[in-house]
Order: sequence, then C-alpha cells, then structure tokens
Amino acid sequence: MNYGLCALALGAGLGLAGAAAAEPWVDWTPQKGATEVITLKVDPNHIDDYLSGLKKTWVVGQEMAKRHGIIDSYNVVVKLNSQGGPNVALITHYPSMANMDPDKARDQAMIAEGRQMMSDADARKMTDGYDKYREFVSDDIWTAVEYPK
Repeated sequence: MNYGLCALALGAGLGLAGAAAAEPWVDWTPQKGATEVITLKVDPNHIDDYLSGLKKTWVVGQEMAKRHGIIDSYNVVVKLNSQGGPNVALITHYPSMANMDPDKARDQAMIAEGRQMMSDADARKMTDGYDKYREFVSDDIWTAVEYPK
C-alpha cells in the first residue's frame, strides 16, 4: 500500500472539508426577493426596432406589474460589444418571491387592465415581426446574497 498517496488523498479531503464549512446565515446571508434576467439575441440591424417595440409592450406590462406591487424595478440593457450570443437583457426585480405565485383575482384583473390599454390584435400586430430578428437565449431567476461586515 502506498502510504504517501493515502496521506495526500486524506490531506486533500480535509482541505475540501474546510472549504465546504461555509454556511448560510453565518458566512453569507440570502436576501429577500429575486431578479429575473431574460437574455435575447437580437439582430444588430433591428436593435432600435426591438427597443421601440419593448417600450410599447414589455415596459407597459412592467409598469402595470409595479402598480400592482408585483415588482419594484425593471431594466433593459444592451450589450455594447456584442460578439455573438445575447445582446439584450430584460431585468425584473421581485421584492418577494411570493409575488411570483399565481393569484387568480390579481392576474385576471391585470389581464383585463392590459386589454383596456391594447387589444390582443394590436399587441400581436406590434410583436409579429419580433421572431424574424429576435431569439430567446435564457430566462433565469437570481437571488442576491450579502456578506457580513
């Protein structure tokens, strides 16, 4: 038996055990809420078209979600040095993950409110061309952590 190899493996294992000892609420604290990040790849020749369309559709929906207390902020960011891959991100912050839960009364009220602002046909007409120059890359939910001082 190679005792040197066993000692090396034991030492490496103990080193990993020390690294695995970090604990939530001690070494870091999970924060309330969640951030949704949707990344898209938009044809660079249509970025302006897409951003203009978002203002009339996605932003309107985000403002409605803010009025209903579902979210507290949102952003659209554009990657300046796009070398392929996603070049637009839609970012939404939910102050509580519970706000992501379905709520029949709230959701139906928001659907009715949205239809008063824009008919389904108008919304479809406005977004019909998107699929010709836009591709969804990911839709991720992130949560923040804070480190003790």
